[in-house]
Amino acid sequence: MGPRRGRRGSEATKAAILDAARERFAADGYDRATIRTIAAEAEIDPALVMRYFGSKEQLFAAAASFDLRIPDLAALPRKTVGAALVGHFVDRWEDDDTLKALLRAAASNPEAAARFRTIFATQLVPAVHGLFPNRATAATRAGLVASQMLGLAMTRYLLRLSSVVALDRASLIGWLGPSIQRYLTAD
Repeated sequence: MGPRRGRRGSEATKAAILDAARERFAADGYDRATIRTIAAEAEIDPALVMRYFGSKEQLFAAAASFDLRIPDLAALPRKTVGAALVGHFVDRWEDDDTLKALLRAAASNPEAAARFRTIFATQLVPAVHGLFPNRATAATRAGLVASQMLGLAMTRYLLRLSSVVALDRASLIGWLGPSIQRYLTAD
């Protein structure tokens, strides 16, 4: 399939690029998806992808949507919410290369960073809010949880600090669970 010969508006072109990018990132992962393949699926010239999105990282950030599948914290025994949430995030990071790619992009790209903020604001804050009636308290607590989980992801998956990479799931829960528990339940 070659570049589309007919003309379409910029919004339609952007939408076609994003649709193709979502399909390619989902099917091939971040590393194997290419601008050329995405452009071919969108039936446009690869230069248009770069014109509208600037880079593969920026395209990924625009196309990325993630469901963190955060468990219902209010339904868990209160004394286990910290460990449960750490275990959940470790499992998500271990199994999702596209989530790691978004973190990598967020470190240097404002659009990807904004995507991460939106994901946490719309998914983590409401989960924590289920434990606290005060929305401001929930947002602060969720922000502290995010600082730990994103710090773990950065050191384990991007920087690959050997001492952190060497920890197994149970050890990560043992080390981080008490801090997350405090963020979620302390007065």
